Amino acid sequence: MRNVWLVDVDVDGLIDMFVVNGVDVTAYVNEHDPWYPLRGMLRPTDVAGLREALAALDAAWVATTARARALTDKQLHESVSGEWSFVQTQQHLVFCVDKGFTAPLLGQTTFHELGLPNTGSRDFGWLGLDLDARPSLDEVLAVRDEQAAQLRDYVDNVSTDDFTREVEVLENGTVPMIECLYTVFEESFEHHRYAVRDLVHLGT
Repeated sequence: MRNVWLVDVDVDGLIDMFVVNGVDVTAYVNEHDPWYPLRGMLRPTDVAGLREALAALDAAWVATTARARALTDKQLHESVSGEWSFVQTQQHLVFCVDKGFTAPLLGQTTFHELGLPNTGSRDFGWLGLDLDARPSLDEVLAVRDEQAAQLRDYVDNVSTDDFTREVEVLENGTVPMIECLYTVFEESFEHHRYAVRDLVHLGT
């Protein structure tokens, strides 16, 4: 951008080489970004990076889930500003892992009944979903733990040769295998941010 007038600018994303009026502010921004370096780990190019990203995401959710356990059951199911509750967020991640991992990469043919799709995808016809399910936190976390173990096992045994293998993702079509894992990582990261934001509102 040249000869522009920027007022009230809000940039949210991975910053890599950001120069303002001749000043490279990249290091300053990332140093003060509470989500960095995790934000920059979501699209690794090798197996070591996959394992590192997965471990970091898992650790972030462990800490945040521990915070959530201080809430009452009512609060765990409470919507903040019209967004998903903490439990619904976990349900959505169950769905995301099924859509982006267990179905296209493991060949699972049905979705876990506790999964919760985004509004625009509800009517796609996902086999196995119970759209009226209202599980407890422990119930949905048990599913998340099972999926996490499957994902860790897959990442532990994958090779870079697999990255470009084409797979079919329901609703989205054919993509390289690695894009499935990127999507799972990005969904986990973004919904973790939302969950942390809402936990502050709920008082924990």
